[in-house]
Amino acid sequence: MKREVESRLARALREVARARGITAALPTPTMERPKKPEHGDFATNVALASAKVFGQKPQEIAAALRGALEGDPHFARIDVAGPGFLNVKLSPRAFHSALAEVLAEGRTFGRARAATGERINLEFVSANPTGPLHVGHGRSAVVGDIVGRLLDAAGHRVIREYYVNDAGNQVRLLAESVIAKARGEADPEGGYGANAYVDELGAWANDHYQELIETRAIAELSRRLVAVMLSGYTPGTGIQRTLRTLGIFHDVWSSEAAVHMDGRVERALDTLRKEGWLEDREGATFFLSTKLGDDKDRVVFKSDGGHTYFASDVAYHKDKLDRGFDRLIDVWGADHHGYIPRLSNALSALGLPKERFEVILVQMVSILKNGEPYRMGKRLGNFITIDEILEEIDEATGRPGSGRDAIRYYFAARRTDAHIDIDVEIAKKQSLDNPVYYLQYGHARLCSILKKGAEECGLLEGELPVDVDALAPLTHGDELAIVQLLAEWPDTIAEAARGREAHKIVTYLTTLTQSFQSYYTRLSKENDTILPRSSARADGSWRSDPATVAKVAARLAWVRAIRDVYAAGLELLGISAPERMDRVAVEETE
Repeated sequence: MKREVESRLARALREVARARGITAALPTPTMERPKKPEHGDFATNVALASAKVFGQKPQEIAAALRGALEGDPHFARIDVAGPGFLNVKLSPRAFHSALAEVLAEGRTFGRARAATGERINLEFVSANPTGPLHVGHGRSAVVGDIVGRLLDAAGHRVIREYYVNDAGNQVRLLAESVIAKARGEADPEGGYGANAYVDELGAWANDHYQELIETRAIAELSRRLVAVMLSGYTPGTGIQRTLRTLGIFHDVWSSEAAVHMDGRVERALDTLRKEGWLEDREGATFFLSTKLGDDKDRVVFKSDGGHTYFASDVAYHKDKLDRGFDRLIDVWGADHHGYIPRLSNALSALGLPKERFEVILVQMVSILKNGEPYRMGKRLGNFITIDEILEEIDEATGRPGSGRDAIRYYFAARRTDAHIDIDVEIAKKQSLDNPVYYLQYGHARLCSILKKGAEECGLLEGELPVDVDALAPLTHGDELAIVQLLAEWPDTIAEAARGREAHKIVTYLTTLTQSFQSYYTRLSKENDTILPRSSARADGSWRSDPATVAKVAARLAWVRAIRDVYAAGLELLGISAPERMDRVAVEETE
C-alpha cells in the first residue's frame, strides 16, 4: 500500500510541476505512518522537500498536490497540516485492492523475483569437527540459515557453505585422544579426553580402525575421524545429522586440508606478494596490514616455514572470490570480533571492496531450567550439546520437531548481538506461555477458521473471493488495519534481509497475531463473528441473506490472506506451521 500511495503521489507531483513549467529533478515522495492514527494512514513531507525546486511555500505546494489527488478513489481524505505536510486517509477500496494483491500471490507475496540480486557466499557454523555441536554452534547455525532464507526471499542467489577445519593441531589431538582412550593411556596435553563423547568414539574407533590405532597412523586416523564426526559414528551422532534435525542444509562443504594440499595458500600469498602486500623480515613473512589501518602487520609464514591460520583463511576466502561471488558473509562467534579487520584488510588487498565482506557476530547462549543453570547430561563432558536440548523438548511434548521449532524461535527472536537465556522448561510447555507455541497457535487458529468455513459453510478456499469488488464488505476498522499490516510484509522481508535481522520477522508475526486477537476480542464484544454462529451454520439460515453470505466470504478470504502471510513468515524462520494445536481450544468460530 505504501508503495502504491508513493507512486500516486509521485504522479501528482509531476503533474503539478508540469503545470508550472518546472523541468528540474523532483524529490522522491516517501510516506510514513503518522504517530497519531487520527492524522490518517500516511503522511509525507514532500511539499517541504520540493519548496526549493518550485520556488514556492511548502503549504502552497501541498495544497496543489491535494488538488491533484482529489477525485482519486484511492483516497478518502487529504489534509494539509503544519508547515506543509500532507496527511492521507485511504479509502476502503485502497485496502481491498491491497488485499486482492495478497490473495493473488498467496504465500509468494512479498518475495522478490529470483536471481535479481547479488551472488552471495554465506558461510556459517564451520565448527571444528572434533566434537558434537554445542548450543553456541546451534545459534550460529540457525542465524545463518534464516539469513540465507531472507536473502533468497530478497532475490539473491545464495550458496550456503560449511568450512571444515580438518587441518592443524586440533584434529591431530582428536586422533591422539582416541588412541589414548582405546589403549587406556593418558590423554595428550590439550586433548579431548575429558569429554565423555570421546569414550564412545574411542570404543567405536577401536572396533573399526584398530590397525590405525595400533600403528599410531595419526594422519590417516585424523582424516577418518573427521569424516565420522561429520556423518556420525553411531546412530544419533554426527554434525550433519544435528544440522538436518535443525532443518539446516549446506550446499558446499569446503575442506581446510584441501586448501593446503592443492596449493591455494601459496597462490593466494603469491598474489599478495606481486601486489606488494608481503614483506619478509625477522625470518618470517608479514602481510602489510598496517597500510590499511591495522595496528600491526600480520604473519602469514612463520619463522619455522609453516603457514599461519590467517594465511589459510586468506586463501580460503580468496577461493570464494575466484568462484565468482559478489559478496561474502560469514557468521562467527562474538569472541572473534578482533579477527574481522585483518581478514577484511586482506580481502581488500585482493580486490574485494570492504563493504562486500560482512561478518555477523553471534553472542553467547545460556541454557536454564526453571530459571537455574542447566545441569549437563552424562554424555556431554564440559559443554551442552544442541542434540540434548532438542531431544529433551521433543520427549516432553511428544511431538517430534517441537525442539527444533523452539530452538529456532529463541535464536531468531533476539538480535544476534544480544545474549540469550533459554529456559527449557518454558520451551517444553504446550501452552500460550511458550512463545513459540503462541506464535504457531496464531497460524493454527486461522487454519481452524478456514476449515470450519469449508466444512460447515461450504466456502472452500479455492472458491473464496479475490477481486476488489467482492472484498467490499470488509469495512471493520481492525480488518482494514490488518490489511495495511499485510501490505507491509514485502518491506519487512526486504528490511530484514538488508539488515540480516531475523528478529524483525518474529516481531512482525507477533504483531500480526496480536492484532488478530484484538480484532477477535473486539468483534465478540460487538456481538459479531467471522463465521455465522453454530446454530445458523447448522440450519443454514445464514444463507438467506445475500449480504451476510458476501460478508462471510469476504472475511474468510481476509483470513486466508493472513494465514498465507503468516505461513510464509514461519517458513522464513524455519518453524513449522501446524494446522492444529492440541491442548488449547480454538474458539474463533463461535
